[in-house]
Order: sequence, then C-alpha cells, then structure tokens
Amino acid sequence: MSILKQLINSVDQHPASILVVRQQTEQRLPSHQHDKAQLLLVFGGIAYLQTDEKDFYIPSNHYIWIPKNYPHNLMFNTQDLYIINIYFPGKNSGEFYNELGIYPVSKLLSEMLSFSEKWHGDYFKGSWEFDFLTTLRNVLSKENLKKFSIQLPTTDDQRLQDIVGQLRTRLNEELTLEGVAKQWGMSVRSLTRLFQTKLHITFIQYVKMLRIIRAMELIKDSDLTMTEIAYEIGYSNISAFSNNFHQLTNMRPTEFKTMSRV
Repeated sequence: MSILKQLINSVDQHPASILVVRQQTEQRLPSHQHDKAQLLLVFGGIAYLQTDEKDFYIPSNHYIWIPKNYPHNLMFNTQDLYIINIYFPGKNSGEFYNELGIYPVSKLLSEMLSFSEKWHGDYFKGSWEFDFLTTLRNVLSKENLKKFSIQLPTTDDQRLQDIVGQLRTRLNEELTLEGVAKQWGMSVRSLTRLFQTKLHITFIQYVKMLRIIRAMELIKDSDLTMTEIAYEIGYSNISAFSNNFHQLTNMRPTEFKTMSRV
C-alpha cells in the first residue's frame, strides 16, 4: 500500500472520530483529499501548501483550515518545522469552515494545544477528549482573526511560468512592468493582460508577494539584518519594506523573526 493510501485510510478509517496526528507525513505526497476537515498547525518554520489554484505560505505559529474533500499537498524544506494535524468529521457548517484560510495561533488556541500536547490518534464521541477537541474546533470561528494573505496564484501557461520563474531570481533588481515586457518581447498591455487573465493579479502585486515570501525565508534561514534583507529583495527603503511586509502578513519583520525562531 502506498504512503498516500495509508494516510487517507488512516484519516478516514473511523469516519466519526477526531484524529490527531503529530508526524510529518504529508511533505512528499501528491495532491490528495479526505472526508474529514483538517486543521493544520505550523510551528518553527514555513510550510508550503499547494492547491489546484494557488500556493499558500504558512509561517510559524499559524494554522490553515482545510475544508473536507479539498485537494491539497503540503511541502516544507526545513528540519525544525513541527506540524500538528487534527482531522474533524461531520459537515462543514458556516462560512469559516467552508473556506480554506490561514490564521495566527491565538493565545487561547495555544493554551488549548498545550493542554492536549500529548494526544495522538483517534478520539471518539462520548470521550471528554472528543468534546475538548470539538470545542477547540468551534473556537476557531469565534476569534474573528484576520486572514494571512500571501497566496500566489498558479498557472499552466508556459510562457508566464517562465516569466515568473525568472522574476524569482531577480528580486534584488528594479523590476518594472515596462522592463520585463521589453525583455520578453511583449507590449506592456499584453503582459498586463497576461497577468490579469491567467493569474487574476497585477504584475506589481505579484512581485510584491514574491519579495515578501523571499524575505520570510531569509529571516528564518539567514543571519542577515533587516536592512540587508530589504536590500537583498529589492527595497532601498527599510520603511517601505516593513510596511509592505506588515500589509501582507499582519506582522512587522521583527515580529515574524521572533515567531519563526521560537
């Protein structure tokens, strides 16, 4: 039996149970889905979750809620990443539980997770652990937290894939719509239309997200100062870098550094 089938079978083996998994089992799996909704919590690094439409970036001390039967694939490339998966049975009820979303781990949720830190395996209705985990699930929608908003849309357009692939390697340069269009033998209007029709995002928005994602990786994995990181990803103004980082992550770079190295 393949690892993928083993995972799906373990999640859906007991349709009415709440399953807690603390093993890093999904990082090499292809896209898959299961009959239970999934609460995936990330600590100590950055996880990357792929869907058919977008790539999601989940920083340390954040969680992602994945509705039931939602195709996805989790990846990460750091050894100090710690992940907790909690799989919930039943129908998705309410807007929060029907949408994929990334949110910060609140103090309340952190304390509930700490209380249940040794739990692992299936828990069934009638047990106090099942009731506790159900309460944890219900708390999520009541906190009214702001979504983490870095979501890179994907495309099967080969030319656009080549363009954005090159952008990733040139983030320390001045990247303008006019300059990139000229390099690729396109008009500004054609490149603008390509981003809007294939990615449903502007060129400037896409580059901004690429830069902040790279900044997150450098903050986590290097000893560069914030000024050096800002320069490395194409910012000459540390204030502009900090403001854009906050706009997309709801945190200042220094806050993210503290959280990612806990």
